[in-house]
Amino acid sequence: MADQPFWKTKTLPEMNMQEWESLCDGCARCCLFKLEDEDTNELYYTQVACKLLDHKTCRCTDYKNRSTLVPDCITMSPDNPEVFSWFPPTCAYRLLSEGKDLPNWHPLISGDPESVAKAGISIGGWAIPEDEVDDVEDHIITLDIE
Repeated sequence: MADQPFWKTKTLPEMNMQEWESLCDGCARCCLFKLEDEDTNELYYTQVACKLLDHKTCRCTDYKNRSTLVPDCITMSPDNPEVFSWFPPTCAYRLLSEGKDLPNWHPLISGDPESVAKAGISIGGWAIPEDEVDDVEDHIITLDIE
C-alpha cells in the first residue's frame, strides 16, 4: 500500500541510506558498554558510555570514523543481522529484524525527536563517560524496556 510507511513495506536490506539512518531514534543505548557472561552469553548493560558519545545530544561525535576510533564499536548493517542481539530490545533495527513494529515514542511514529527522551528511553542525563570510570563492572544496570 502506498500509504504505508517505508519500514512496513521494505525489509532492512531494501532500505536506502536515508531510510536506514532514520530508524535510529537517538536513544544512544547502543553506546553503553555491555558485558557478556562467558558461561551463559547473557548481556549486561552498564551506565558507562563510549568516549565518542556527546552526552547532550546522545549522538556520536565522530560517527563516520567510529569503528576506527573505537575498534569494539559494532557497526550495524543489513548485511550483519547477527549483531542486532547486541542492541537494546527497543532498537528499531532489532525490532524490525524480529518482525516487530516501532514503538509509539519512536520519532518516525510520534513526529517528535524529543519523544525518545520524554518516554525515558534516552540515556541522556544518566550515562557516565568512560573516562570517569575505573571498573565498568561496578556500573551494571537494568534497562527499562518500555
